Amino acid sequence: MDFSQVLAEKTDTIIEKWVAVVRKDRRIESADDLSYTAVKDHIPDVLRAMVRVLSKSEDNDIQSIVAASFQHGAIRAEQGFDPAEIAREYHLLRTVIFDALQADLLGGTPVEIIRSIRLIDAIIDEAIGRCFKSYVEERLRELQQLQSSLTLHNDELRRLISANQEYLSQLAHELKHPLTSIIGYSDLFLRQQRRKTRIKDTAANLEHIERVLRNGRQLLHLINDVLELSRYEAGQIKLQLAPTDVRELINNICEMLEPLATGKNLKVIVDCDRAPKEFFTDPFQYQQIITNLISNAIRYTDSGTIIIMCQMLENQRCAIAVSDTGIGIALEDQAQIFEPYFRVSSSDRPYLPDSTGLGLAIVSRLVKLLQGTINLVSEVGVGSTFTVILPLQIES
Repeated sequence: MDFSQVLAEKTDTIIEKWVAVVRKDRRIESADDLSYTAVKDHIPDVLRAMVRVLSKSEDNDIQSIVAASFQHGAIRAEQGFDPAEIAREYHLLRTVIFDALQADLLGGTPVEIIRSIRLIDAIIDEAIGRCFKSYVEERLRELQQLQSSLTLHNDELRRLISANQEYLSQLAHELKHPLTSIIGYSDLFLRQQRRKTRIKDTAANLEHIERVLRNGRQLLHLINDVLELSRYEAGQIKLQLAPTDVRELINNICEMLEPLATGKNLKVIVDCDRAPKEFFTDPFQYQQIITNLISNAIRYTDSGTIIIMCQMLENQRCAIAVSDTGIGIALEDQAQIFEPYFRVSSSDRPYLPDSTGLGLAIVSRLVKLLQGTINLVSEVGVGSTFTVILPLQIES
C-alpha cells in the first residue's frame, strides 16, 4: 500500500487541522496574533518532503526537508517564538499526521505500517533538528547585531563622557582663578578692617565679608574636588614615587586639622608605634587620602574621639585606620558611599552644608591608583572605621 499517496491527498486537511490546533494551544502564545499564512509557514514543504520519502518509487531525498525546516526555524525566530513553542508545534504536527493516517495505516500490512511510522517519525525528528539549528543561528545573528549596535552606542557614550569631562574640567579651571582672587582680596580687606579703629557699622561689614570668604572657600573646595576627580577619570594623575616617612606625614596632617577637632572638643589619638618607618609611594596622594579621611571623621563626629592607627601587615603591606564616634553609616548606604556626589543623611540630620559628596570618591580612586584597598565598618549612632591597606612598594 502506498501511504505517500494517502499523505499527499490529505496534506491540505492536515495543514488546516494543524494550524487550528496550534492557534488554540495555550502553550504556543506567540501564534495568537499571527495570520493563517504566518502560522502555516513552511510546514507544507515539510509534508511534501515527507511524501517523497514515503514514496517507494522516489529516492529518499531529504534535502527538501532540510531547506524547509531551516527556513521555518529562522522565521519562527523572527516571529518571537521560544524553543518550547517550536517543539510543541512539531509535537502537534506528529499527532495530527497520525490521526489523519490512522484508518489507512490499519489497512496495510504490519511491515508497511512499521516502515511508514518509522519514516514519519524520522522525518519529523530530522525537521526538528534542522529547525532548531536555524533557529539558534538566527538568534546568534540577532545577538551579534545587538552586540555591534551596543558597541557603537558604547563608543558614542564614551566620546560624550570624555567631551563632558573635558568641558567640566575646563569650566572648573575658568572658575578657579577668579574665585581665588576674590578670596584673596576679601581676606586681605578683612584683615585690614580688623586692624582699623572700630566704627558703628564695622561689625556688620565684617560679618558680610566673612560670609563671602566662607562661601568662596567652600566653592573653591568643590571646584578642586571636581578637578581632582576629573583628572583621575581622564587618567591624568601621574604618580611621583618617593620614600615616605609615614609617621611624620600623619603627625603633620593631625597638626593641620587640630583646630577643627579642637573647635568641636574632639579628642584625637594617634597610634603609629607599629607603623613602618617609611615606604615607597606618592607622598602627595597618600596625604590626600589621610587628610580626607580624618577631616571627614571630624566633620561627622559631634563628640567623642578620633583614632588614627597605622601598622605593618604581612606580605609587605601597611594599614592605616581612621575611626570615629560619629553618626555612622547605614548598611544600605555603605555600598554607595564611594560614589561621586553621594552624601549620607537621615530624617533627623540633613546634609552638612560643607559636604560635597566627592571626598570619599576621590579617596577610593586614589587608593586604587596606589594599588591598595579601602574597607569600611560602620554602625549608625556608634561610628565608622575606614581602613586603607597599601603595599610598601608600588609596582611600576
